[in-house]
Amino acid sequence: MPQKVILDVDTGTDDAVALMLAALHPEIELIAATTVGGNVPVENCTENTLRVFDHIGVSIPVYEGMGVPLARSQFPRGSVHIHGEYLDIPPSRSKAESMHAVDYLIRTFMKSDGDIILVPTGSMTNVAMAIRQEPRIVPKIREIIFMGGGHEIGNVTPSAEANIFRDPEAARVMVQCGVPMRMLPLDATHKALISTEDCQAFRAIGTPAAVATAIFVERRIKAYDATQPMKRLGTTPLHDPLCIACIIEPDIIETDFIYVDVECYGELTRGRTVCDTHHRSGKEPNVHVAFNADEARFRKMLMDTFS
Repeated sequence: MPQKVILDVDTGTDDAVALMLAALHPEIELIAATTVGGNVPVENCTENTLRVFDHIGVSIPVYEGMGVPLARSQFPRGSVHIHGEYLDIPPSRSKAESMHAVDYLIRTFMKSDGDIILVPTGSMTNVAMAIRQEPRIVPKIREIIFMGGGHEIGNVTPSAEANIFRDPEAARVMVQCGVPMRMLPLDATHKALISTEDCQAFRAIGTPAAVATAIFVERRIKAYDATQPMKRLGTTPLHDPLCIACIIEPDIIETDFIYVDVECYGELTRGRTVCDTHHRSGKEPNVHVAFNADEARFRKMLMDTFS
């Protein structure tokens, strides 16, 4: 049976690839996408998510969620140069559902058999709000697999990754909630890069998903080469689809089971994911943290699925 998944996204370019991988891979049943403000305002995230599903010809419900974080008046912005306000594919034809994403998450998990994996790839605000409003969903969530954080690497500040930095209070609620959890930080996603040559291969495949991936990745490579170049020029991390890839092939990442918390107050470290790799806190491990990823297998999975 395919694994049921809900993707909670702030759809820019890498979320879009994650949505396509989850929607098209036979081992995943993507039952819904929920949107949250982050890369762009939440209404843009919703439109971009609808564009992705319309572009690849699938009908999956989309629920719009939180447009502001738990404790601040607005999400910090800073990655529009990577994603654009809207994805470079045609405008959507379909419409989002009327129910709020937080209400949808609560209703769906309360009615579930504990068989749904929740995959947040943006700020964790929807997830934290759902847990706060209805704590009884916690034992009903099979697992949370989230893209966020960094141990050795930050990308907004020297300490913080964007998804966590935008709403660290929400991230702390989530990592401390007690649900089985895998975290894919920058330390892992920067080891699974997609190149300009890969984009040529995606274009040669010719399917809507493959061509869209090439469009999104080419935009990312241009931005990364200009502002935060990888060790190999002409490459970019595709952070978010790695969360879906590790559901399909768990050993595509390598994890350590450690204690993780989120810094919410530090003048220089707000938004840092504090990963207790040397077990100094004396606290029980709560998160399986990925520190490595298999780039070749990740690339092959994308190409095989989008073919």
